[in-house]
Amino acid sequence: MNIAQNIAKSPAVAANAMKAAYSTAAPSSKVYRDAMTGEVTSLPDIDISKLQVEKVAQPKTIPPSNTLRFGHTFSDHMLVVPWNSGSGWGAPAIKPYGPLVLDPSAVCFHYAPQLFEGMKAYRDSSGSVRLFRPDMNMARMNRTADRAALPTFDSQSMIELIRKLVILDQKWIPQEPGYSLYIRPTLIGTQASLGVGASSDALLYVICSPVGPYYKNGFKPVKLLATSKNVRAWPGGTGAYKLGANYVQGVKPQHEAAEKGYDQNLWLFGEEEQLTEVGTMNLFIVIRNDAGETEIVTPPLGDMILPGVVRDSILNLTRNPPDWLKPQLPANLK
Repeated sequence: MNIAQNIAKSPAVAANAMKAAYSTAAPSSKVYRDAMTGEVTSLPDIDISKLQVEKVAQPKTIPPSNTLRFGHTFSDHMLVVPWNSGSGWGAPAIKPYGPLVLDPSAVCFHYAPQLFEGMKAYRDSSGSVRLFRPDMNMARMNRTADRAALPTFDSQSMIELIRKLVILDQKWIPQEPGYSLYIRPTLIGTQASLGVGASSDALLYVICSPVGPYYKNGFKPVKLLATSKNVRAWPGGTGAYKLGANYVQGVKPQHEAAEKGYDQNLWLFGEEEQLTEVGTMNLFIVIRNDAGETEIVTPPLGDMILPGVVRDSILNLTRNPPDWLKPQLPANLK
């Protein structure tokens, strides 16, 4: 396993890659070109003033936090926003959580135009509800949508809609430390048609789930299986985007790792077995170098590495630590 080769990159190249990956500017794709006529048109973006809210008649019982399994319990409401290539974004709606109605020929079932984000809402020490860097999630979602030929949207409008959903369902945010309300924005192509191409219809929806630790053994160290048998992502591919298709290919290797007693895979790439990611997560390594300094290293961004929001937060906090964090970091950290 080659750490140095995987990390090594000129500062300028690394900085440019990070700047592009973490940019919160949405792709300029509010202008569309008709595939048949070539006509350029501008379509309506998400309009918060058109939001319709339907509250659930009978709220569900909230289970105790210590019984939660990650992603198995959902709050009372969901947010949906339809899109059409001829009319743009439709009226957003917050409504009771429930099944979607889709045609069996919907392209999301056949060609995988589907993407998602993962973000969280917490309660702070004063009881106020906080979202963790939602602008970063919405910017990444827009970049992924652009890569998947799905519609982009105004990030700030979407953040405001998510805030309204979280406020409505804020009783679902666990109070215990280490627990949160997981928020899953999702965008799928819904055109009823068999044939590969950009979907003429799409659905953007958001659901929420109260969660605790991701792994069943809680906030404890996990065992990793370093493997180059399977490849999660590759140069020129879509590993840097949060597409649903990027995740299904890791399910069988995950099961194989579990059968050997490991919690997750450490993905290695190429003849030099470069370190890339762990399961579906970014990787950090803390080492003590020959000079006695403590180093935090992580694979550089590129086609194979997802620009994680927590990844960016760790790098920023360790490079420019606030006063409250400085006593908790090694004095010789680099």
